[in-house]
Amino acid sequence: MRKLVTLLMIAAIVIVVLVLLIQFLPYGHTHTNPPVVKEPNWNSPETRQIAQKACFDCHSNETIWPWYSNIAPMSWLVQRDVDVARSRMNFSDWGRISVEVGEIIEIVSEGEMPRSNIYSCIRGRVYLSRKKHVLSMG
Repeated sequence: MRKLVTLLMIAAIVIVVLVLLIQFLPYGHTHTNPPVVKEPNWNSPETRQIAQKACFDCHSNETIWPWYSNIAPMSWLVQRDVDVARSRMNFSDWGRISVEVGEIIEIVSEGEMPRSNIYSCIRGRVYLSRKKHVLSMG
């Protein structure tokens, strides 16, 4: 029994040391929000508000970085998701990437976005109601 306790203590110490060491890896700690270049021509302020609440944290240069985005390994996941999302569609650099509005509406309407991911349980997944889908189409 004593060996088991000793082994568990050593394992716990190793885990703590590893968690502390990975904090020094540079990826995921330097969060940037480049300047807004050009936004879409929104059909209404309400549509922009809906997109801002549901999409901007990943798909814009106006990301609000949550506290856990500074702690590895969550910082790696958040940074990767934002980098990938911005490369596919960026509301702050509209026109740089060819995205059809109809394609966005289809993806949102089919529930493919906002995507559920590893940290959505911490952040809280953003759901778009049917009313908001219709507003965003109009």
